[in-house]
Amino acid sequence: MEMCQEEGATLQRGMNFRFKGGTSIILMSLRRGAPYEDRIEDNGKVLIYEGHDLPRIANGPNPKTLDQPRYLTNGKPTQNGLFFEAAMRAERGDGPPELVKVYEKIHAGVWAFDGKFKLVGAQEEISNGRNVFKFRLELTEDQSVVGKTLEPELPHSRLIPSSVKLEVWKRDGGKCVLCHSNKNLHFDHDIPYSLGGSSLTAKNVRLLCARHNLQKHDKIE
Repeated sequence: MEMCQEEGATLQRGMNFRFKGGTSIILMSLRRGAPYEDRIEDNGKVLIYEGHDLPRIANGPNPKTLDQPRYLTNGKPTQNGLFFEAAMRAERGDGPPELVKVYEKIHAGVWAFDGKFKLVGAQEEISNGRNVFKFRLELTEDQSVVGKTLEPELPHSRLIPSSVKLEVWKRDGGKCVLCHSNKNLHFDHDIPYSLGGSSLTAKNVRLLCARHNLQKHDKIE
């Protein structure tokens, strides 16, 4: 609900180029059985995001057997095409990389904001006998969120693995461990990453509301 409130609309698709004329948004999942093969590389600084298939049509072929489309039948670019063109502009140096907000599904109805990324590249490759898009996104230094619903995010340089997020979410009951609020929650490193704390174990990660997370950040020297 907070994700949709933040974006001012229900996100109906996984790829949203310049959503409502603003920042681009993608929804991803690293869960077992996820429909697309997204992955994290370079210790959490790089996201490889797979393009999306044609919509399923009643009595039609399985979209997983068809090439991912770059253009619609009217010749206009699909979401794959829009993101691909933006990535090519960035690779050529024709403009700054597209800024993309990434939300990750960690459980049914539970989404985590993974941060802001720069779309720096893309390629087409053959996977299971068909053509798919692979987009390369790099985590930015600026992780602030512009919006009315969510308070500013704290800077971070490493993504917490999905399995760790899910373990922490279940262990902490989807609430801040200090005040039990279930609003504007952050995955917080007990020992900050900058001081050697690990992102790879739930023992060093906990749920904090934005207020307590910011209070902690202000005390770190």
